[in-house]
Amino acid sequence: MAESKVAMPETEEKPAVAEPQTKSPVRIVVAILLVIAIGAGLWAYYHYRDRVSTDDAEVDGHVSAIAPKISGNVIDVLVRDNQPVKAGDVLVRIDPRDYQARVDQAKATLAEDESKLRAAQVGVPLSDLVTESGETSASAGVGDAQAELDRARLVYEQASSSDLAFAEANVHARQANNDRAQADLARMKPLVDKAEISQQQYDAYVAAAKVADSELKAAQEKLASAGKDAAIKKASLAAAETRVAQANAQLSTSVANRKQVAIRTADAGTAQAVVESARATLEAAELQLSYATIIAPMDGVVTRKSVEIGQILQPGQGIMTLIPLSDTWVTANFKETQLAQVHAGQRAEIHVDMYGATIDGHVDSIAGATGASMSLLPPENATGNFVKVVQRIPVKILVDRHEGVVLRPGMNVNVTIYTK
Repeated sequence: MAESKVAMPETEEKPAVAEPQTKSPVRIVVAILLVIAIGAGLWAYYHYRDRVSTDDAEVDGHVSAIAPKISGNVIDVLVRDNQPVKAGDVLVRIDPRDYQARVDQAKATLAEDESKLRAAQVGVPLSDLVTESGETSASAGVGDAQAELDRARLVYEQASSSDLAFAEANVHARQANNDRAQADLARMKPLVDKAEISQQQYDAYVAAAKVADSELKAAQEKLASAGKDAAIKKASLAAAETRVAQANAQLSTSVANRKQVAIRTADAGTAQAVVESARATLEAAELQLSYATIIAPMDGVVTRKSVEIGQILQPGQGIMTLIPLSDTWVTANFKETQLAQVHAGQRAEIHVDMYGATIDGHVDSIAGATGASMSLLPPENATGNFVKVVQRIPVKILVDRHEGVVLRPGMNVNVTIYTK
């Protein structure tokens, strides 16, 4: 009995001492973990509250499709796939002989048209000089003809008026003298027969009658001559009037010929237009010839080359793609709930998976619509079975410093934007 009483207290005291020893380390560990969790939560809160991140981002860049502008046979290919090229480097050459022939033909046509233009331009001042001289001469001829007409009119007027009147008056006077002399002779005839007057006196009357008759005939001839002279002067006047009319007609012709200057000027203008057209044709032919040499429009890397020597190309046929690696950017698709504080100009970090490196950038712009709405087949919710899904909006990130990192379009990256 006594031994059992002593043993029982020993068994009761052992659990009382062992219980606090087993619970105390667990509480300490829990407390430590709780402190770590709280610290981590606070760190995460303060660390991520001023930034937004996404792993749905990739590198974008310009993709320049190289295609010929003319058709032809490929005679030389000077690049390989994935070869870097500089702007202006020759990529492909097309057989230029057909286009060179067109250029030579256009040059010959232009030379011919320029020769015609020079001839037309020389003809303008020559025509002007000739027609001006003709007009001046015709004007002078009109003046001379008019002066001659005036002289002829004066002469005719004199011949038809004063000279003819004088001749007629002279005839009348001689006629009176002759009539008197003949009457005197007739009176003297019986007297001489009766011997009442001497034969000498009678002969004087006979002589006087003959003189009077001669003077009458002379006066009549002068009258006839004056009439003929008046007729001649009238004919001269008509001839002078005709010459005036001819001179006026010649002057009108000369004035009309002056219009040839305007015609020659118009011909020169037409020739100038033909030359310009021929020059444009030549430039177009030279431009077509230049297309026979396909050059790189920018610095970049050749990709997807699909052209070989001997191949016949058609305009617009894709033969290779040129990627300018120096001009790339990042398109990051952020959730719409992340963009409330994002705007252009904010600093960004770009983590490149390929290199495991982080480079600096900044926000350039935010797209005007979500990626889903700009897709080829945007979602339709007309049936009413609408499920609200957080959409993603593309954000363009420009790279500030590459730091030796080459970004190729299509590479995956992670983007973090610092909103403050």
